[in-house]
Amino acid sequence: MLLRMSSLFLRTLRDDPADAEVPSHRLLVRAGYVRRVAPGIFSWLPLGVRVLRNVEAVVRRNMDDAGFQEVHFPALLPRELYEATGRWDEYGDTLFRLRDRRDNDYLLGPTHEEMFTDLVKSTYSSYRDLPVSLYQIQTKYRDEARPRAGILRGREFVMKDSYSFDLTDAGLDISYAQHRAAYESTFAELGLDYVIVSAQAGAMGGSKSEEFLAPSPTGEDTFARCAQCGYAANTEAVRTVVPDVGDAAEVPAAHVEDTPDTPTIETLVAIANDRPALRRPDRPWVAADTLKNVVVMLTDPDGKDEPLAIGLPGDREVDLKRLEAVVHPKAVRPFDDDDFAAYPALAKGYIGPGALGRDSSSGITYLLDPRIVAGTRWITGADVVGRHVFDLVAGRDFAGDGIIEAAEVKAGDSCPECGGPLSLDRGIEIGHIFQLGRKYAEALGLKVLDENGKAQVVTMGSYGIGVSRAVAAIVEQSHDDQGIVWPRSVSPADVHVLAAGKDDAIFEAGEVLVSGLVQAGLTVLYDDRRNVSVGVKFNDSELIGIPTIVVVGKRLADGVVEIKDRASGERHDAELAAAVPHIVALARD
Repeated sequence: MLLRMSSLFLRTLRDDPADAEVPSHRLLVRAGYVRRVAPGIFSWLPLGVRVLRNVEAVVRRNMDDAGFQEVHFPALLPRELYEATGRWDEYGDTLFRLRDRRDNDYLLGPTHEEMFTDLVKSTYSSYRDLPVSLYQIQTKYRDEARPRAGILRGREFVMKDSYSFDLTDAGLDISYAQHRAAYESTFAELGLDYVIVSAQAGAMGGSKSEEFLAPSPTGEDTFARCAQCGYAANTEAVRTVVPDVGDAAEVPAAHVEDTPDTPTIETLVAIANDRPALRRPDRPWVAADTLKNVVVMLTDPDGKDEPLAIGLPGDREVDLKRLEAVVHPKAVRPFDDDDFAAYPALAKGYIGPGALGRDSSSGITYLLDPRIVAGTRWITGADVVGRHVFDLVAGRDFAGDGIIEAAEVKAGDSCPECGGPLSLDRGIEIGHIFQLGRKYAEALGLKVLDENGKAQVVTMGSYGIGVSRAVAAIVEQSHDDQGIVWPRSVSPADVHVLAAGKDDAIFEAGEVLVSGLVQAGLTVLYDDRRNVSVGVKFNDSELIGIPTIVVVGKRLADGVVEIKDRASGERHDAELAAAVPHIVALARD
């Protein structure tokens, strides 16, 4: 196939778009792959469509090779099935809802668990029909509150979602492993560096869950990993290493002290160490010895508010993403002045355990970080402005209503598997696999008869790949100061040929060369523009990022063309007469 730049619907841009925050957004727009329509909504231009379709082809080939079968559902879906599973309300504002002319409720599909489940329910009735895995590649819609980073986080995106259906949990384990292997081969073929991390199921529900993350400094996900044992987890799913129970036999009774001018943890620790009567005999007080009590407001899908208090060491902050994963489908918002007015027992900035708990005067549920174990010794608020409690011992002087994993994870924290230090990195989520179990099958009545003729609820797995997101992730990992560097598996063309000069002989030689390459089965982007400078052509070739660049220019007088590898920057000459088989070999290597 031959694409001529003289007629191709393409305009490259010299300047970055004003709203571009990450390299993929900047380069995909500048190189003419996508154009912004509205926040989180993009049009795909001819070169962009070719890359997107190539990514889809890689995904489809690996799904088919694994024995999964492709279907295709509508994007416009009726309310009833989502109401049956509770997600019509649970999705909250993320869901695009609309009504038809007959006042019937519909939604634009954010994901299709309900549709797949209902399809299998209407088609299969026996254990002999299982296992089966179905998939689709389709546009999804989510009303992101803050769409950003171009196509990395949009309101409309292309996703591959697949679902496995098994009679038993053991069968689900097999289907899950098959999908996991297919994902590994898919991302390897796409040329993506990736890490598999433990994850939270979130809105999907279910048990076992893993994410495929493409490491990138622009990624929205933070994950922890251990160099000693290979443990890796999204920070939302990291398990805190629980310390041993403390020995409080020598700790004096808790006592309240005046602590004026202590607006921060640091100033409180300073007072504790400066006053002889408050010092610890074993070591200085540190920020991790202070008990910070953070109150937030949870809002359920029906709009009902409920306060929640979280007790955690003072050297930690509440990680909002971790908290949201735990309390889903409830939304989280800060505790504001009106909320404090409604709960007068809470002294803002000096909240202590005495005012918290289901049995307290406030009635606010109080959950503790796993590090706050029995026998540990704390400084915390005394529920009076300007006063703190010292030598407060967990288990002796206070207790929570339960445990919660909501504190931030820090580099150097202990690995929950081997105890080694964790490092933190950022990554782009490109795939997510779940063992859904029977949640959706039970809600929608998906049962089959087993070998004894007894109806059994089917168990399910769910597996997603962000197809359009993968395009951006590839660019995030594969670019330089000049532009994009596409892997061959997804590049919009095999070769980019430049007619670099003004002489007719150059353009005539270029025509002969590209004709031979096309006849050999390659897709060629030919820069045959006559009124464009050589410098602009070179810049555009670097920006567009096709793996092999061939320059037909001043060396034509010597009977040679120049060939450049876009990734390495290496250049070499090839005899024009033998250039076609040489370039074909490079493109198919």
